[in-house]
Amino acid sequence: MLVIMMKPMTARERDLTRQPEFSIAIFSFLLHFVWEFLQAPTYTGMMDLNHWDGIKLCTGATVGDVGFALTAFWVTSMVARTRMWIMKPSPLQLLVFVGVGIALTIGFEYYYTNISLRWTYSDLMPRVPPLGTGLSPLLQWLVIPFLVVWLTRRQIGGDGGVTASNPSEAGG
Repeated sequence: MLVIMMKPMTARERDLTRQPEFSIAIFSFLLHFVWEFLQAPTYTGMMDLNHWDGIKLCTGATVGDVGFALTAFWVTSMVARTRMWIMKPSPLQLLVFVGVGIALTIGFEYYYTNISLRWTYSDLMPRVPPLGTGLSPLLQWLVIPFLVVWLTRRQIGGDGGVTASNPSEAGG
């Protein structure tokens, strides 16, 4: 029988709110939710939906954005070899984090606008060549990730939180 001895988790390690994934999910949800509503006029038919259907559609898109953000975080964590990269991100780590989000956005926007035809852009949406991806979803993934990183660092690194100088308490 193989027994692996592990040191007991500290209170900080058990605190869900101090885990980077928690903050990334919460802040991504809040920021992407607002963005989804603000860009609604750039998608055909969004302005004609009844209120509740619009909320459901924007909430679904926001949940997808949270999935993108967590995927980008985990890919970046693999590259950085620590989940706590977010406490003091290098330019390469930020590039990977944002790049994964942009790549997912381009792929999913292409699929939904050109293959499944789940949604279409209105005349208000500028398109970026070569695939014709909408400018608004690309800007979304150029702006929000930096805010998410900043807010997450503040949340985790606040009084009593895990700091980059003490990564052994991070569990990462």
